[in-house]
Amino acid sequence: MAKKSNRVKPVDTEFQDKLVALNRVSKVTKGGRTFSFAAIVVVGDGNGQVGHGLGKAREVSAAITKAADEAKKNLVKVPVLNGTIPHEQHGKFGAGKVLIRPAADGTGVIAGGAMRAVLEVAGVHNVLAKSLGSSNPHNVIKATIDALQKLRTPAQVAKTRGIKLEKVFNG
Repeated sequence: MAKKSNRVKPVDTEFQDKLVALNRVSKVTKGGRTFSFAAIVVVGDGNGQVGHGLGKAREVSAAITKAADEAKKNLVKVPVLNGTIPHEQHGKFGAGKVLIRPAADGTGVIAGGAMRAVLEVAGVHNVLAKSLGSSNPHNVIKATIDALQKLRTPAQVAKTRGIKLEKVFNG
């Protein structure tokens, strides 16, 4: 059976974007050093859509713009219930491993760096998160999005198992 993708087409809604990392790289030429910039940006609508992108250019602003455009092409839909996630989930990408857990109302986003940016733009307001592997922002972002994509709502679980929604909670 083919795996169903969570990818959604970008609709012209208000997206918020966050710059996660900006890297200055250089190459040495006959005329001296040439600098360029690589930017990692995450975008989201604050209502369960989130995407990430990488942009490279000679100027910072151009790199950020390219990254934001790329991120809007990579949007995925994630379930957000009452400002938190439905259940605990692990995510992995390369050496980047993450753990996300639902949290009670008022907890806030307990997460570091790149994970915090992804969770905030996705619209998750209460979550406990931990990065367990690599601290490389590329891998942490992709692992976080992997964990978010693996999340299932109670209705989706009931449909998959072929049982009523009440039975999901009552064992």
